[in-house]
Amino acid sequence: MQESEWKRLKRELVYKGSIINYYRDTVQVPNGNIVEWDFIGHNGAAAVVPVTEDGRILMVRQYRNALDRVTLEIPAGGLNGKDEPTKTAAARELEEETGYRSEELSFLISLNTTVAFCNEKIDVYVARNLVPSSQHLDEDEFIDVVPMDVEELTQMIYEGKLMDSKTVAAILAYRSRYC
Repeated sequence: MQESEWKRLKRELVYKGSIINYYRDTVQVPNGNIVEWDFIGHNGAAAVVPVTEDGRILMVRQYRNALDRVTLEIPAGGLNGKDEPTKTAAARELEEETGYRSEELSFLISLNTTVAFCNEKIDVYVARNLVPSSQHLDEDEFIDVVPMDVEELTQMIYEGKLMDSKTVAAILAYRSRYC
């Protein structure tokens, strides 16, 4: 199958949100049929695996409206504009969400979170030599920081207790590369 067999004929903005934009795409597929698909446009994000001196990972526990439950995740957040370097965003989110800073962020992995209908890309970094600072939470953010062992997190992944895609990919990539 060649990319040239697919032709986007139209992209229509249906809704402009604060985090995402919702579009209706009209596409000609390889057999000539015309189809309509939903598309979510996202500016991108960054995430970080914060590693303590004793090798534990600082996780954040927070409520997620889309799931209507509290989740356990690595710190992450959207870019402040498409041109913001992801490393800058990762450092910002680390301090905002965990109350720690690090001058030692190294690239780990890039992810596309939901390729069927969204272009969100997240770059994940590893932060070491954490320095205590203070959380800078938004008015609507309520986050608990939980240090956890890599093996415990891995077990939670395989037991279906940790399902956030960026977190699953980041923990497994970190474990494969560093443990």
